[in-house]
Amino acid sequence: MAGFLLFGGSFDPVHLGHLIVSSDAAEQIGAARVVLIPGARPPHKQGRTLSPAAERLEMCRLAVADDPRFEVSDWEVHQPGPNYTLHTVRHFRQTLPADTPLYWLIGMDSLVELATWYCVGELLEACTLVTAARPGFEQPDLARLTDLLSPAQIRKLQQYVLQTPLIDVGATDIRARVRAGRSIRHLVPEPVRQYILERGLYCGG
Repeated sequence: MAGFLLFGGSFDPVHLGHLIVSSDAAEQIGAARVVLIPGARPPHKQGRTLSPAAERLEMCRLAVADDPRFEVSDWEVHQPGPNYTLHTVRHFRQTLPADTPLYWLIGMDSLVELATWYCVGELLEACTLVTAARPGFEQPDLARLTDLLSPAQIRKLQQYVLQTPLIDVGATDIRARVRAGRSIRHLVPEPVRQYILERGLYCGG
């Protein structure tokens, strides 16, 4: 059975880098669907105020409206408090057929910080963690995770480190460009660009 590639993040805003990399990763692993999962309050971004969840959800929906490979989940934004990846994976595991391959996409920057993740060993039993290349980040020495993970889990992590396109587009830069009155054309899907401009998003300080 073709698998699902789950892709969580703040998506503030979703941009072409997200879509290009996740689509390429799905092709490499043979996943039939990519699920964008905006988070209400991602645990690793507690120090920053995010745009309202409804706006980030709508931007994701606009971004993938014409691509049947993608779908958008609102499950995380309805969960109370910070939500951990393991909780989301377990939710999808319960709602999909038992034999559905389940993958979770991260960037190389997240792989570097994997030891700080909540119940990472249990997460790697619940799904396959897929790592996409990220500009400016080298693959860490995964042998350092031997206190947390089994040798089999470490081998699986290494197996799913992918050579995806190095797209140097970031949401932080996009928000800064909007505040400065600069163009974000070709950085985000056109419907997302229009939504940002019509709603006046990211124009504040």
